[in-house]
Amino acid sequence: MRPARWPIPSRGRGKFASWLTCSGINPGDIQKRGDWVGYGMPYPRVIPHSDGAGVVDAVGEGVASGRIGERVWVYGAQSYRAFGTAAQLTVVPAEHAVALPDGVSDEAGACLGIPGITAHRSVFADGPVAGATVLVHGVLGGVGSMAAQLAAWNGATVIGTVRRGSDLEHIDDAVTHRVALDDTDPAAAIRRVAPDGVHRIVEVSFSDNADLDAAVAAPEATIAAYATRDSRPSFDFWPMLFANLTIRLLGSDDFPAAAKHQATADLSAAARDGALQVRIEEPLPLDRIAEAHDRVDARNRARVVLSIPS
Repeated sequence: MRPARWPIPSRGRGKFASWLTCSGINPGDIQKRGDWVGYGMPYPRVIPHSDGAGVVDAVGEGVASGRIGERVWVYGAQSYRAFGTAAQLTVVPAEHAVALPDGVSDEAGACLGIPGITAHRSVFADGPVAGATVLVHGVLGGVGSMAAQLAAWNGATVIGTVRRGSDLEHIDDAVTHRVALDDTDPAAAIRRVAPDGVHRIVEVSFSDNADLDAAVAAPEATIAAYATRDSRPSFDFWPMLFANLTIRLLGSDDFPAAAKHQATADLSAAARDGALQVRIEEPLPLDRIAEAHDRVDARNRARVVLSIPS
């Protein structure tokens, strides 16, 4: 229960106040803190992290009171607002608090938000993938892992890449075929699996992989890029043009509302059905948040989660 001495933050119409149990940390949370794109901090002070899980504590006008007490996973808490999930209480729009299925842990729920919605959009923004071949770069990452699992759950053949051959053994079983980018000819390795080319490419480093993507893409394929190492990537224009490729850039905070709604429904269903697994480290307490950020910055394979004290 929320201590009576702590007032609920202003929740306004159509919003939830959620009592949090877990806070999920994403690389973007670290990058925001470091002002990585040079835009400056939008607020003089923030409570970090956009994703979390907990229990609905109170509702604003226009939200059914029956949702009070519901277990939820929360996303976008610190997207265009100052107060995120590294706290005991957060207030979000009602659609940003999604019912957490029975049998899915709070820790897993805290990891579904931004990575899961980005993964869903990267796979499904251009239609169903049943029978298609999906190439997922960075398949050990938070987005890549979920993209691979969602694509496999929906009937795609999944090819996953990692940077080093030594990482191949760590790839999830949802990935049918595995390729290391330090292979002497990764394009040939991918083409052996997909001689006619891949239909969707989920891209974690567009600037590094643009030529490889062009070499393995099927005509009319989509490259869905959610990150890049070089902010001004260069690529060979004509091969992409002649193949009629689509380059789709993904900024999760600004996806259409309908796309987010479909993503949250599918993510919850996949988690409920056991088709979506998240590798999570032993949660750290909130007062070790600096250490948690260091672990994320070190690019641990497992997700890093904070346990919020009640």
